[in-house]
Amino acid sequence: MNTKKSFLIARIREYPIGSRVAIGLVFLIGASALYFFMRSLLSVVPPGPQQTVITVNPKMGVHTRLTDEAEEWKIKRSLEMAREMGAPWIVEYFPWAYYEPEPGRFGWNHPDAVITHANRQGLTVIARLGFAPEWARPKDTIPLYLDEEHYADFGRFAAAFAARYQGQISHIILWNEPNLSQEWGFRPVDPESYTQLLKIVYPMIKEANPDVQVLAGALAPTLAPLGSEWGMNDLIYLQRMYDAGAADYFDTLAIHAYGWSFDADDPPDPEVVNFRRAELIRDVMVRNGDGHKQAIITESGWNDHPRWSRAVSPGRRIENTIRAYEIVADWPWLDALAMWAFRYPWDAKSYQDHYTFVGTDFEPKPIYWEVQKYSQGARESQ
Repeated sequence: MNTKKSFLIARIREYPIGSRVAIGLVFLIGASALYFFMRSLLSVVPPGPQQTVITVNPKMGVHTRLTDEAEEWKIKRSLEMAREMGAPWIVEYFPWAYYEPEPGRFGWNHPDAVITHANRQGLTVIARLGFAPEWARPKDTIPLYLDEEHYADFGRFAAAFAARYQGQISHIILWNEPNLSQEWGFRPVDPESYTQLLKIVYPMIKEANPDVQVLAGALAPTLAPLGSEWGMNDLIYLQRMYDAGAADYFDTLAIHAYGWSFDADDPPDPEVVNFRRAELIRDVMVRNGDGHKQAIITESGWNDHPRWSRAVSPGRRIENTIRAYEIVADWPWLDALAMWAFRYPWDAKSYQDHYTFVGTDFEPKPIYWEVQKYSQGARESQ
């Protein structure tokens, strides 16, 4: 037996049995801690070398849906495939309720993983924030309900997020589609109250991270008539935001621009929801003295479900998607176009599955390959 080991055992035997048990427990706990530490190291997915997105169109983007993706290798693979498709921009949803379950108690593991892997893939991350925790909303309300009493709570979370990811995230969206009753907690929509949210949260974010771009709007394109209980026309809602003083409380406007059954080249029309409706939103910005600001389309796309009335054929979806990327390349006021949605963690088993570029099993759809060819400048030669 090793001399040092014999000496150690002899010294331990000099202690009373209770002390010897305690020493044994220390060794056992230490060994267990070491085991679990090593196991945790083995479970971490290395980000790998720094990557760069190669594309002919630097405005290309996709809206990823990694919010409920629990396995880190799947997070990494999704982001690798977005880069390989040629999209330098991603929009990702970071729900407040997931990361601050109790006031002031944050859990950042999941966003840390998403943002680390996205940065390593060379992607620019636009972070969408929303979804109120139970402690920040009235009893028996849904997480999309946020009243003015808790705007400052949301601001503290958004500021903590902006501070933590300074230098890693450049854009933050405040809430999502507030002009729809469902997204406003099944209450009547209220552009003046949403503007109040901006007035409270914007300065808090800027104090925490002056460099981050704060995006407002993210309005659903809708033709809801005046007085509708379900929503408000996005053009009217945005004008009321400006009337309430929103201009000084956001840096960039987030726009949603779905194509429905119309082609990407169809002209803008106030009575139609189509892709180029985004130009009408831009007109509202210009009329209100915000022509110097940029915009980003954070949701867009076409659906190819065979039995949905607002869908198109798979071939038309491919052509419209690529044409939309081409169109925005010539819009100097638009920084990026993020198509909904790259991949879901699981099948929705509805028409929603027909928005994706990649299957749950990571099998690329034809639209993925065609967009990749476009980003590589290889598609025109066919």
